[in-house]
Amino acid sequence: MWRDSFRLQIFCLLMAVLAIVVLVHNFFQLEHLDDDTVSGSNWITENNVQHSLSQTTKTTGKPYCGYKQQTLSKREQAEQESLLAAIQWPKPPDGKIAFVQSTDPAHSDFVIVKPSTYFKVGDLLEVHVRMKDFQGKPKQYGGDYLQARIHSPLLKAGATGRIVDCHNGLYKVFFTLLWPGEVKVSVSLVHPSEAVQVLLRLREERPDRVYFKSSFKSGRYSETTECNVCLPGDLPVCNFTDLYTGEPWFCYKPRKLPCASRISHAKGGYQKGLLTQEESLFFQSDVNIKRPILSSGPDSVIVKPKTFADSSSRDTEDPTVSPSGYYYEDQWRSRTHWIHHFNKSDDITKCLQGKVIHLFGDSTIRQWFEYLTAFVPDLVEFNLGSPKNVGPFMSVDLKHGILLKFRCHGPPIRFSTVFSSELRYIANELNGIVGGRNSVIAITIWSHFSTFPVEVYIRRLRNIRRSIIQLLDRSPKTVIIIRTANVQELGPEVSLFNSDWYSFQLDSVMRKMFSGIAVHFVDAWEMSLAHYLPHNLHPKEVIVKNQIDVFLSYVCPLQT
Repeated sequence: MWRDSFRLQIFCLLMAVLAIVVLVHNFFQLEHLDDDTVSGSNWITENNVQHSLSQTTKTTGKPYCGYKQQTLSKREQAEQESLLAAIQWPKPPDGKIAFVQSTDPAHSDFVIVKPSTYFKVGDLLEVHVRMKDFQGKPKQYGGDYLQARIHSPLLKAGATGRIVDCHNGLYKVFFTLLWPGEVKVSVSLVHPSEAVQVLLRLREERPDRVYFKSSFKSGRYSETTECNVCLPGDLPVCNFTDLYTGEPWFCYKPRKLPCASRISHAKGGYQKGLLTQEESLFFQSDVNIKRPILSSGPDSVIVKPKTFADSSSRDTEDPTVSPSGYYYEDQWRSRTHWIHHFNKSDDITKCLQGKVIHLFGDSTIRQWFEYLTAFVPDLVEFNLGSPKNVGPFMSVDLKHGILLKFRCHGPPIRFSTVFSSELRYIANELNGIVGGRNSVIAITIWSHFSTFPVEVYIRRLRNIRRSIIQLLDRSPKTVIIIRTANVQELGPEVSLFNSDWYSFQLDSVMRKMFSGIAVHFVDAWEMSLAHYLPHNLHPKEVIVKNQIDVFLSYVCPLQT
């Protein structure tokens, strides 16, 4: 009897595996179906051709610092120079700045311009922030990195502000008043200008401050060596530069094993002793990292409802619209498109039925995979034997024909052990997707690039953008969503590797590079900054839920 039961269990297991194989095959066919696929496009690639590696890279006597030797077309060079100019940061006067002369948030203050004005929804609120040093003297130059928001705690409402540096110690912050009631103003100093200059120096001079490693193995013998985009010294290296994208990656060559014996990639660690004693004073948690700046007068205004009805309008989607949206009753309201709040799992299932969803990037988009898999009962994770938190991961809903996949982006990636065979570049993965109306793609890539010169990031985005344009050219109905960066909790050490200032710079580059093509944006930056919860690299579920609402509203737009 027990043998029959055992055989039945084995039979059921085999049938389940067969069902999964058939499902994946059917999804592959679904992605090939698009009766509106056409040739021709409104977008143009850099040179309208796919370069070979020899055309896109140039090596010198030291071929292990590939981002410095890349050869750009005139158009690419002009774009890169424009992007770098757009994020150029104001510098303090020449010469060493003593700590007591650096910006002190406790001595600084802000004032609301004409706080007793009759404000109504839609009006602009102006705030002036006056920076002073630790001696209480007004600062005479700019370059401080600030964050600002308006909020109404009882309404669980919040929005970000636009900050203008006047380069003389004065900053102007502009807020669009988006809801009625009492609206409070909050301003924080993330880093003083003197700290930003240290971050700039580290980015350019110490891209090795996060290091990586790879394991090489043959039989029972193994070796581990250091890896990075750029390796110092004259030791022999293994060149793992990607043949299709030209993305550079190098490891020191093992003493006894060949380069082809590499089996895994992992984060090695963080360099210590990066700052001088004087520089370390600019990075103190309770002194000058993400510290509030208080008002010298009223810190709130009363906002009246609109006297005319025009609340239904939405601006054209634009990644530079500021603010892109706001919270009201803990729900995100976009200013550029209609948001449907998917509060029931059945609504998500209905939206995603028959679709393949590809999530590419880091752990912040892995949160989407985890949220959807946990929230939708019929969406069940299929065990691929992948390392925890690394992936790749896959969840399936056999009943409704939904396939959800996550894959991390290629190096640099600060994950625990990733199998070498799973180190994939997003651009190459996109080239393998046929696309169509049943394909949804979401991408985020930012956090793991914060320690490198911006040129490394520009190159990665250029490759991804080229693949997106080609994908949209062959399958225009493919839905592509870009998740932006987000703010996070900062301390003295984290600031040197993952400061919000680094993320803000990369996010600014990303928005410019992807503007003007048919992709949608989930503004995770504003959604994390405008919320009342403490900043976190991995935002809490209420914020992730709002991100998912925006994401799904692009996949299944409301009929208006």
